[in-house]
Amino acid sequence: MSDPLHTPLYDLHLELGARMVPFAGYALPVQFPMGVMKEHSHTREKAGLFDVSHMGQVIVRGTDYAAAATALERLIPVDVLGLGPDRQRYGFLTDDAGGVLDDLMLSNRGDHVFVVVNGACKAADIAHMTAAMPDVTVTEITDRALLALQGPRAEAVLAALNPDSAAMRFMDVRSLDLAGAACWVSRSGYTGEDGFEISVPADQAVDLARALLAHADVEPIGLGARDSLRLEAGLCLYGHDMDRGTTPVEAALSWAIQKVRRSGGARAGGFPGADTILSQIQTGTDRVRVGLLPTGRAPMREGVELFATEEDTAPIGTITSGGFGPTVGAPIAMGYVAKQYANIGTTIYGALRGKRLPVEVAKIPFTPAKFKR
Repeated sequence: MSDPLHTPLYDLHLELGARMVPFAGYALPVQFPMGVMKEHSHTREKAGLFDVSHMGQVIVRGTDYAAAATALERLIPVDVLGLGPDRQRYGFLTDDAGGVLDDLMLSNRGDHVFVVVNGACKAADIAHMTAAMPDVTVTEITDRALLALQGPRAEAVLAALNPDSAAMRFMDVRSLDLAGAACWVSRSGYTGEDGFEISVPADQAVDLARALLAHADVEPIGLGARDSLRLEAGLCLYGHDMDRGTTPVEAALSWAIQKVRRSGGARAGGFPGADTILSQIQTGTDRVRVGLLPTGRAPMREGVELFATEEDTAPIGTITSGGFGPTVGAPIAMGYVAKQYANIGTTIYGALRGKRLPVEVAKIPFTPAKFKR
């Protein structure tokens, strides 16, 4: 890939010895000198700092919050209107066939909705929202970076910069001063650990990052550990574990569709693909995303076909994410299987290097979530 974009922390990454790779149109650190395995473990045990500035930050504004939320509910099958002030919710954009265009986080900021979308999808998402919601304004925020501080020591680290952060609970959102910067902070993340995501003015991002890294418990963490952490947490990666060929119900994300938007709810349907998605919630799907535990020490990665037996020639599923789980201490994976093979404890077989090796269908997440509720 030629000429990837740089985040405001690019020079700091180089200073810290990062190995940079192209990702979602940006040059981002895949690992630091500590190495992926130690970065993963450090995040689980203390606190890791991630640069996620490639993500899209968007403000949706109408005459008031209700107007913006009502417009978004035409595109997103979750309860945006009922989201409390200074609270955040997970959601996804769907298409007319019920497929997932992107997953996202949205926040009620009083007079507008703040939306964070995936970096590789942000241009398409913003164009889609702008075209489909002419009654509101959709504004991409281009002058802010986005940092994630994750791990069991994240609260103590951030509270040293602003004690008010310690009072936040999972999915709370606040405007906080951190190291002299006016930040938008959510208590959330992509690792399964307690932590925070911090939107900071771009010209103050390096100073804030340095202030966080000055704490003895914080280390910089790259994309490699970010992926193994989210896989252990059973979290989908867009473009891999779900896409336009996958419905939210197949992706085991029905929990994110509140009753008010389901059949019989006060604001049921009204979003793209509603007939398909609401029907699937009622009747189920032919396939479903599951956790997978390969036997042995060899990871099974994306694209590995799954079979009911060692002899069958017709696959019953495919792995969509896989690797070694440092905390689990074994290979882990996620993928889609035909529903009759989706029960936890079922043994199926993955085709790896010409052999059929047993794989056990497992509960996800692979490691317990540690959010502060």
